Amino acid sequence: MDKKYKRTLVTTALPYANGPVHIGHLAGVYVPADIYTRYLRLKGEDVIMIGGSDEHGVPITIKARKEGVTPQEIVDRYHGIIKKSFEEFGISFDIYSRTTSDIHRKTASDFFRTLYDKGVFIEKTTEQYYDTEAGQFLADRYITGTCPHCKNEHAYGDQCEACGTSLNATDLINPKSTISGSAPVLRETKHWYLPLDKYEGFLREWILEGHKEWKTNVYGQCKSWLDMGLQPRAVSRDLDWGVPVPVEGAEGKVLYVWFDAPIGYISNTKELLPDKWELYWKDSETKLVHFIGKDNIVFHCIVFPTMLKAEGSFILPENVPANEFLNLEGDKISTSRNWAVWLHEYLADFPGKQDVLRYVLTANAPETKDNDFTWRDFQARNNNELVAIFGNFINRSIVLTHKYFDGKVPQRGELTDYDNSVLEEFKSIKEELERYLSTYRFRDALREAMNLARIGNKYLADTEPWKLAKTDMARVATILNIALQISANLAIVFEPFLPFSAAKLRKLLNMASAEWDKIGSIDILKAGDTVEPAELLFEKIDDAVIEAQIKKLHDTKQENMKAEPSVAPIRENIGFEDFMKLDIRVGRVTECSKVPKADKLLQLKIDDGLKGRTIVSGIAKYYEPEELVGKQVCFVANLEPRKLKGILSEGMILSAEDADGRLAVVSPAADVTPGSEVK
Repeated sequence: MDKKYKRTLVTTALPYANGPVHIGHLAGVYVPADIYTRYLRLKGEDVIMIGGSDEHGVPITIKARKEGVTPQEIVDRYHGIIKKSFEEFGISFDIYSRTTSDIHRKTASDFFRTLYDKGVFIEKTTEQYYDTEAGQFLADRYITGTCPHCKNEHAYGDQCEACGTSLNATDLINPKSTISGSAPVLRETKHWYLPLDKYEGFLREWILEGHKEWKTNVYGQCKSWLDMGLQPRAVSRDLDWGVPVPVEGAEGKVLYVWFDAPIGYISNTKELLPDKWELYWKDSETKLVHFIGKDNIVFHCIVFPTMLKAEGSFILPENVPANEFLNLEGDKISTSRNWAVWLHEYLADFPGKQDVLRYVLTANAPETKDNDFTWRDFQARNNNELVAIFGNFINRSIVLTHKYFDGKVPQRGELTDYDNSVLEEFKSIKEELERYLSTYRFRDALREAMNLARIGNKYLADTEPWKLAKTDMARVATILNIALQISANLAIVFEPFLPFSAAKLRKLLNMASAEWDKIGSIDILKAGDTVEPAELLFEKIDDAVIEAQIKKLHDTKQENMKAEPSVAPIRENIGFEDFMKLDIRVGRVTECSKVPKADKLLQLKIDDGLKGRTIVSGIAKYYEPEELVGKQVCFVANLEPRKLKGILSEGMILSAEDADGRLAVVSPAADVTPGSEVK
């Protein structure tokens, strides 16, 4: 949008406090948010960045139960690790708090009560499983049983990990409580629902008409959800860990974590600015920007804005620049398999190299599609770009200044045509940087910043002042003056991206501050100013260091293979006649969409060579709908139709499952006629 704002409020997705932060989190959320915030601060704008740990929800209670400790002990441990890692890495939060704070409990409770008193919620009584021995209602992940589809005996109450089908706990055969091992019983329980469907018209107008400038992946996902039709969503659940529902008769119920967590942005702002927080949340002159990963788009673009709209006094986000996912060495990052580069471990293994990781994650940011982090690329970017281009230019400029001018900035003389052509090249860099940074294109902005270092490096290589020193010191003075002015520009330009290196460079150049408006100037340093002796900004990373990190990952993969088989055990033999009963065919996906109220289900329209059919499949975690349209898939054609979420599913898509539980649809190696049999 073109509107000018007086202030900006930046929020970052709250990392879940049941484990540390890894590079996927950094690339998707925290490095982009920090770049943007530092950029606005450099411009002298009023901006605050709010962060914190998300500390409620079932996964934390499960982890606590497994370890034999309290949920509070779990979140205390990981909140401390996460907060310290962010601080060491230079993520410049104005506050990093948590959702177990007293101020958050009160803020979330009051927010719920405001909506409750306004009559926003729908109250529904449903039947849910109850463990009579444990004396509590069971969350879906606390229930296991036999999958009604593939007969896997260890399916969870929300999904069968074997066949990928999304389930309701009541679908399970012989359900058992993972807490007591007993068979649960169905009991009535009351919950409150946010009627998203009533706000669908508002959301369509606000997003689809009012925010067409949003990133394609964000806008597209929002449109997909809206086109499917929104449904009421529960805001409470039966659990003893979380913010209690502040209504009489709601004992044993807490706010659902998806409702509770985003309110953390508000409570953390209150904690930071108790007397001014409303200026950042309720003034139309404030620009609210949420930095998140793509898995959180629906919550920040549809659910949370609906909550804010229903409350009535809050502003809505101006932008939600969500990133895609970062993979690691060609494989999906997995916390359960320990397939990740953990931030706290990186900081221990690479002391003083925060900026190297920041640089690589920004240069390879998953802004428009999933990208891959490899240790070889990390090494190459450090050695070939940071060391050989940026660091080399700065080092030569300062070393030569000390050699020929006793560390004083020399007086610039008359400029040659070549000097002017070089200076012309970076005259527009400020405008280019602002264009990219203001539209959240941080990868492009970093490329522009590095181009300035390349210009400087090439300038010294072309002019060769060390050769001119014997015959023309006036010319050497001009060359080094220009080189030092470019260096000073770099100290400002790189502040948002590489804050530690930029600060070190400013210290070398004795620059008191970094002022954004001076970018493009060749008078930042004055003749006679003192430059400190050279120190390396970056150092080469040896092969042995990288090989150690690759080995660490390889060992992790080997341990995972030992811990559990890479493939499922072969099931008992069946007769040939049983196999011949299966009618497996090839079809082409003509349409695909997400199933409302079922995050893991996709609805596929299949051209089967006959009349066509609809199949519902639990593969939404692994495919966006548009990825499958036009793709040929194999499916069981003669499976008895059954309703899933009110949709009649006429078959089953065949998928292969790897050791991590990831599903990949089975397709023929070459196009065949829709309806062809698989034999």
